[in-house]
Amino acid sequence: MTVIDRIDPQAGQLSRSVTAVSLNEARGYFADAGQRSFLFLETLLKRGNNYRQHLDDGTPPLLKFEHELVMDGRDMPERCNYALLRLIPPATMPVNLQARPVIVVDPRAGHGPGIGGFKFDSEVGVAMHAGHTVYFVTFRPEPEDNQTLFTVMQAEARFVEAVIARHPESRAKPVVIGNCQAGWAMMALNALRPELFGPLMIMGAPVSYWAGSSKLNPMRYAGASLGGSWLASLSADMGADRFDGVHLVENFEKLNPANTWWNKYYKLWSAVDTESERFLEFERWWGGYFRMTGSEIESIVENLFVGNRLARGTMMVNGSAIDLRKITAPIVVFASWGDNITPPPQALNWIIDTWGDERAIAAAGRTIIYVLHESVGHLGIFVGADVARKEHDQLVTSLDVIENLPPGLYEMKLQAKAGMEHLRWEQIEPGDYTVHYEHRTMSDILALNPEGREEEAMFSTISKVSELNANIYKTCLRPWVKLFATRETADALGQFNSLRLQRQLFSDSFALAPLIHEQASLARSNRVLAAEDNPLLQMEKKVASQISDSLDRFRDQRDAWSVAWTRQMFGPTGWGAWFKPDPTDAAIAHERSQRELQTVREVVLSGIAEGGFAEAVCRIVLAGMASIGAFERRSFRLARLLTELPNALRHGASEQTDWVKLLKEQARITALAPVEALNALEHMLPSTASRESALAISAAVMMIEPTLMHPRSEIIEYLIDTLAVDAEHVIVLALRLTQSLEIRPVAARRPRKSAGTRRKAR
Repeated sequence: MTVIDRIDPQAGQLSRSVTAVSLNEARGYFADAGQRSFLFLETLLKRGNNYRQHLDDGTPPLLKFEHELVMDGRDMPERCNYALLRLIPPATMPVNLQARPVIVVDPRAGHGPGIGGFKFDSEVGVAMHAGHTVYFVTFRPEPEDNQTLFTVMQAEARFVEAVIARHPESRAKPVVIGNCQAGWAMMALNALRPELFGPLMIMGAPVSYWAGSSKLNPMRYAGASLGGSWLASLSADMGADRFDGVHLVENFEKLNPANTWWNKYYKLWSAVDTESERFLEFERWWGGYFRMTGSEIESIVENLFVGNRLARGTMMVNGSAIDLRKITAPIVVFASWGDNITPPPQALNWIIDTWGDERAIAAAGRTIIYVLHESVGHLGIFVGADVARKEHDQLVTSLDVIENLPPGLYEMKLQAKAGMEHLRWEQIEPGDYTVHYEHRTMSDILALNPEGREEEAMFSTISKVSELNANIYKTCLRPWVKLFATRETADALGQFNSLRLQRQLFSDSFALAPLIHEQASLARSNRVLAAEDNPLLQMEKKVASQISDSLDRFRDQRDAWSVAWTRQMFGPTGWGAWFKPDPTDAAIAHERSQRELQTVREVVLSGIAEGGFAEAVCRIVLAGMASIGAFERRSFRLARLLTELPNALRHGASEQTDWVKLLKEQARITALAPVEALNALEHMLPSTASRESALAISAAVMMIEPTLMHPRSEIIEYLIDTLAVDAEHVIVLALRLTQSLEIRPVAARRPRKSAGTRRKAR
């Protein structure tokens, strides 16, 4: 019998209990734990070695794929540290020259580049698997002197121009994927140069920095507790116009102390046999710290973190404001409820502040789609294998649908085909999932935040106080700081940062490193594994869980204090009494959109009955999809087959009719005047035969829905009565069309190979 300690889950304190543990169980557990400890320490030594080697190599991008340099920002008239790479796919992933190119832009948020492509199951790997030529926008550890955000934007615009010029055989514009901070950067560039972009995908990108809640987004309160942007300016000035990215990484780590101080190390120690490689792969990227110029970090903090000017439409470039409404290509926003850095409200509320009304999106001919994941964390959005195989894969294979969807606001939903009943014509959809796009309103986005948006007014007060503090610092203190700051001193002090020290000191230069390697080698040769039901192993897991929970409680209490302090200091009884909050951006956008919609609606109504048979069919299909509440990916593919209609059913529609273009045009009309658009059908379809044909064709298109096993859908029933046609004749004609329409299967995709069988690139 052995007496052991355990932690009482309710009391959270140590209590004594007696548990029967055999001698063999105790011997097995302690042998296992000892071996795990040496293997764990050896992994940390390898992390330090990797860190030192990466520095010696010049900190190249951590990509899993071979690559070649296409353009270098240092060769441009206004130099910057960015560069454009073409990624060379393995032989098992041949390129389809007709497929549009994909450009992946990684965030410059303290770390180096590579998060979007250092695994095969990643954004890069998925795009390559689908046959796209993939380009990667990378950057070097040190910025060029006098580099600004505008300098970088100019370089990135030239990169996109170069990619377009390299692919004359592809008439479609490149797909651009912006990860995290690169998401807002690509949105700003897209607003300035919309002619360069195909679909824009922004992944985990914070655009509405004031959005969130006290539970979802504790980082937004940091601007208040730090006094605004002046500390970032001070840090850059102390670095002689260099801001060390390690400070941003430290802020990320402080968000989740349980993971930073305990969970990731316990996970490695407890499963070191399988976790070591994954840990080292991630830490190789996490441990790279890159710098910015003072101008860059000031622009980011003042315009975005504290000022929220991009979402508000007040971010200035060369004297003009960046207006996100000028983005003409479809925008796909990926957000996750498990992301504490960019929760869904912060990723999506810019839509409300920019457009004010979902009808304004359709009226302007724009398409915005968002995808919500239930649980993946911020970094998992870019590197999670499950996300890559599901969401990223379906986004890439749906590019033609995304670009040709009728304008409007949608949420993309995925459902596994396995187990679905009455799934019809699944061969026209690729992959293991069926995809549909549900119509959404601004109210749907507002409902994502249960705390509402009232508190955002307080952040305009914080922004004003920050601007005051920044002006005081720049006027009174900056000249003195710059007088004494040198680059050499800043670099030397930066080496003493704890994140760098733990990697630099614990490597093969550590005095006990030979002993650790020797014992780790012996452990691998004589590995002892404790049984899963070993009482001591179970107790270890309980203790680990309790430690993690206690750190989570500390985090929650810290964040609650930060929220309470911010509300007290900057609320209506604090600085808010002196710096009055601005009117909400959502209210301004809504008022503007209502004025514009009224003007556009009057124009639409003046020509509501214009058009003929083809326009009428598009209106009926759009009305049917609106009544269903979603636009199916497979419905769109079938709608394109309307070009194959027999001549007897065309009623004047040409074989060259661009149905996709017509759907987009008619979507603007049905969004602004849905009732009037349907009432005008009797003028657009003057004959009974044309009305019956239009209804039958529309019903055949919509019968692809699993719920519509016959053409008697709600909208068809309504129009049969309104247009006074023979219901039975419409049904028979629709069924004949359904049977005769040629359903072409999507081209078979190359089977995905397992990671173990893929040929790794250097």
